[in-house]
Amino acid sequence: MYALAIDLGTTTLAAALVDCATGERRAMCGALNPQRPFGADVISRLDAAVNSAAAGQEMTTLIRTELRRMGQELCDGAGISWEEVRRVAIAGNPAMQHILLGLKLASLAAPPYRPLYTAGTRLAAGDLEWDGSADVYVFPMPGGFVGGDTVAFIHGAEPADATLCLDLGTNGEIALIAGETVWATSAAAGPAFEGGNLSCGMAALPGAIRSVRIDGDRLRLQVIGNGPPHGICGSGVIEAVTEMLRCNILDYTGRLRSPGEIDSNLAGRVIEYRGTSAFVLYRDALRLIVLSQEDLRQLQLAKAALRGGIEVLAERSRIQCGALKGVVLTGSFGAVVQAEWLKTIGIFDESMVQTTLFTPEGVVAGVEKMLLHQDGFGAVEELARRFRVVPLSGTPLFESLFMRHIDFPR
Repeated sequence: MYALAIDLGTTTLAAALVDCATGERRAMCGALNPQRPFGADVISRLDAAVNSAAAGQEMTTLIRTELRRMGQELCDGAGISWEEVRRVAIAGNPAMQHILLGLKLASLAAPPYRPLYTAGTRLAAGDLEWDGSADVYVFPMPGGFVGGDTVAFIHGAEPADATLCLDLGTNGEIALIAGETVWATSAAAGPAFEGGNLSCGMAALPGAIRSVRIDGDRLRLQVIGNGPPHGICGSGVIEAVTEMLRCNILDYTGRLRSPGEIDSNLAGRVIEYRGTSAFVLYRDALRLIVLSQEDLRQLQLAKAALRGGIEVLAERSRIQCGALKGVVLTGSFGAVVQAEWLKTIGIFDESMVQTTLFTPEGVVAGVEKMLLHQDGFGAVEELARRFRVVPLSGTPLFESLFMRHIDFPR
């Protein structure tokens, strides 16, 4: 018997095929979320669905079709039939799960942003318009925009007390473990950490620049798939910004310095691009890949929201950042993101850098763990009941912290 574990992300999707008898992961694949034409972030898609029933139905059909296609791709690669997949589990943020299930979205699209229900959902494959006889489980949604993906991540990571868990994606989820309570929130980070909504951004797929290092006057790029670059994904963006800060191409306010202010040949990489300044990462006869001033502002907004959210949870849990015993980090970056980079751009402080563990595919790993344990459903439901969701929108403390952390550290 086989099972399918799915991370239903706003920007990217990931799925793993698991042999239930051996616990072995037989295959894994990723894809872009096909709902992107309706908006790059959760709020845009909710607006589209609330304002047009046809748009909502189309998004539901698109995601169901794509997940079924990914399942078939995994089966074909493993040499098994779709009929042999008897269990499927899916974890995503509440908006993505609501759209998948075809639920009404009004309660989630306006304050106080409540999902229709918080418990996990059990379905048959036919309920998602799939063939086959698989039982389907959609993870619980604790509240607000904290959803099944956060529950899955925490379930898989098994964090100890005083541990901070971060899933850096379009819908940046933050959780802080304080005894039996999981304090959690969602920061509207936007798609910058996954390469989305940027001038030349793309998901962590072949052709994405995953690493950017400045060596003297030269840039050294690593590209997923080792072919020519087509864009830049999250890990490449974060490393590029840390390198630009180190080399004084950016100032602490996030301003891209003019060529006359840069005392090296890197000055020639600062150009005018679509009415604003931009730093050239790659150029050939076919394409120009840059980070623009607007791209840098998008990253600043995302990192300020995350750091503000972290400090709000620290205040609620009464566990200050300096007292954290560990940090667990995941996200669809395209490469391992070093904790030192997150300190450089202002998300982490030094104490957090020393205790950070990067967990690739953290959501998928948590879904797999649930599928392979006899009482996985019960454990996940119990974990979800321990969550205490803290809204950030309209919170004066968060707004103050957000503004404080817009700039990069001096």
